[in-house]
Amino acid sequence: MATFQIEGGKKLAGTLKPQGAKNEALQVICATLLTSEPVIISNIPEIRDVLKLIEILSELGVKTERLQKGQYKFQADQVDMHYLKSEQFARQASSLRGSIMIVGPLLARFSKALIPQPGGDKIGRRRLDTHFVGLQKLGAEFTYDPVNLFYRVTTQKLQGAYMLLDEASVTGTANILMAAVMAEGVTTIYNAACEPYLQQLCKMLVSMGAKIEGIGSNLLRITGVKQLSGCTHAILPDMIEVGSFIGLAAMTGSEITIQGTGIEHLGIIPESFKRLGIKLQVKGDDIFIPEQEGYEIETFIDGSIMTISDAPWPGLTPDLLSIFLVVATQAKGSVLIHQKMFESRLFFVDKLIDMGAQIILCDPHRATVIGLNKKHTLRGTTMSSPDIRAGVALLIAALSAQGKSEIFNIEQIDRGYEAIDQRLQAIGANIIRTS
Repeated sequence: MATFQIEGGKKLAGTLKPQGAKNEALQVICATLLTSEPVIISNIPEIRDVLKLIEILSELGVKTERLQKGQYKFQADQVDMHYLKSEQFARQASSLRGSIMIVGPLLARFSKALIPQPGGDKIGRRRLDTHFVGLQKLGAEFTYDPVNLFYRVTTQKLQGAYMLLDEASVTGTANILMAAVMAEGVTTIYNAACEPYLQQLCKMLVSMGAKIEGIGSNLLRITGVKQLSGCTHAILPDMIEVGSFIGLAAMTGSEITIQGTGIEHLGIIPESFKRLGIKLQVKGDDIFIPEQEGYEIETFIDGSIMTISDAPWPGLTPDLLSIFLVVATQAKGSVLIHQKMFESRLFFVDKLIDMGAQIILCDPHRATVIGLNKKHTLRGTTMSSPDIRAGVALLIAALSAQGKSEIFNIEQIDRGYEAIDQRLQAIGANIIRTS
């Protein structure tokens, strides 16, 4: 098991470039199953979760070729459905939550799919009802094996349908959408997720010959087609990395330029950081964060404490709340962080409290942070990464803290951030990976 050894309290300087978006990559790679023709995808982040999905597709019979770093060619012209019954598939797919999104494409092309109960971050209950109910409305039948924790999905024919999703699930919308593009007739999806990653999936499917209306809205109308063709597709920069780098600059008082951020796809993320008092400048497609000794959290107009909460797009992505919470620990003022969408994502705050942060965990969804205004820096400590986003939040805290820190279980961080230690070393961070 690898660890990070970090000597914190050092200012950084330089340029960081965000990787391709992990959440988009998982969706569009699954979409390659919808056609027998070649699909070329560029700007793929070569991180553990994405590489694991590519390996699953390769074992499934998809021809995968790495053309160059971050660019892969996929061709699903000889898919081996028997592989879905293997123990190897059960092991691989159960450790990756994104694997659930192969169900929609396989159902559309082959009228059946098998999937084990998917894994992923342990951040509370993450039900699959939205996926399954939506696919059932299209004509799928589900059976569940509670002993082996396996779902079997079959259909005689997928038929377009009207549906109102009970939650605006990104992966749920993606799965239903990929099944609907080859269903007979028209499918109407209300309360669809409309994150930039989902918009990118829609645009890719349209370039393959799908007919989708309402892209970018929460109302999608899909007219099914009989088959799809190959395409080329480029993945957006990862908005979560962009937000992580903004938080890193603020916490360490560093001057950092984030290059190629996909600024038009960041939504309210830059403005949300400004509410914490962080100065940033947009220069074309880059974001420049100047060195600043301190930052002050805004209050509401009536003077009451600021609340920062997550919400479906165009609200603030839940993947960044861990970063906002850490950044607030060194701000002037107080803020309530309200994690509405997952009930266990704030439990890492005990590690920040050990480092000297003033945080009150109100309940599984809310934490009040009393900023230290950089008068008392965090202190280094030993900790373990519980999930991808909390792991990076703890990494940022360690880089800002006085003294040495050690972070265990960094495989969690590697699932979402490519060579993060090397990229941080390039701007002056004292971080070493050890086994």
